[in-house]
Amino acid sequence: MRRRIIVLAVAAGATALGVTAHRVVTHEPRREGVVAGATESARAAAKRGAAMANARPFDPAGLRQSVRAYVQGRPGKAGVMATDLRTGLSFGENEKGDFVTASVMKVDILASLVLQRQGGQRNLSGDQRALAGHMIRESDNSAADALYSAAGGSDGVRRANQRLGLRDTTPFAGSWGSSLTSPSDQVLLLRTLVSETSPIGAPGRGYILGLMGSVLREQAWGVSAAARPGERVALKNGWTPVYHQGHGWAVNSVGRITGPDHDFLVAVCSGDSPTMGAGVATVEHMAAMVVGTLRTARP
Repeated sequence: MRRRIIVLAVAAGATALGVTAHRVVTHEPRREGVVAGATESARAAAKRGAAMANARPFDPAGLRQSVRAYVQGRPGKAGVMATDLRTGLSFGENEKGDFVTASVMKVDILASLVLQRQGGQRNLSGDQRALAGHMIRESDNSAADALYSAAGGSDGVRRANQRLGLRDTTPFAGSWGSSLTSPSDQVLLLRTLVSETSPIGAPGRGYILGLMGSVLREQAWGVSAAARPGERVALKNGWTPVYHQGHGWAVNSVGRITGPDHDFLVAVCSGDSPTMGAGVATVEHMAAMVVGTLRTARP
């Protein structure tokens, strides 16, 4: 059974743009009154300390061999990029490959629009905030059409991406879901949502991550498969059948997994899968494989 994901809390400090929310992975029944910042027990802290002491040196070559062996046994193609902001460890395999974005492009659309509006001291309108909620939390395509247009379409998003440092993402005119990207670029986009030096201001970053942290339960698959109980997850998935840029299904998942000792930014992209389910299985397995290895490794 896939992990159950619940909304844990809404962070204090709501802004005019929105609020910051996160989901927490749990295997336990939901209990009322849980405090997000509860103090960890001495026993749990000691257990974590022992785990870190027993961590092995990171072996990227070994992980790459394992990932390649897995992908070779799967239908279609795939690429992954992951970094742990706490330990500094990173890993990529086919991380610069081209993949059809499908709905993960919606994060780029919203980031572009927020970046554009903050420059002119203009917040998103109430209607645009409502559309953004539908676009990210529910993956509504009509909302994405409207916000893509508001951001200036492919030209506007391309200019915003230049400011954000994205070099592998190619926004398509009209059809945002046909845009191309790489796992590397997707992690770079996630970095702009967590970095204090990002061109996107703190209110905008919190707003976008808050929406990603409250996606509908049925859309909370993907990189969340790599999360452990109690960790916060903010993500966006994308899936679409492909007809002119390959075949089969494009299935992608990008997001952030935050826990006591780790802060992972993860992007897994796949293409040419025979079914959506096959693509989801590939994405989730690769996320769990890579993040699981980074957890137990030390620099």
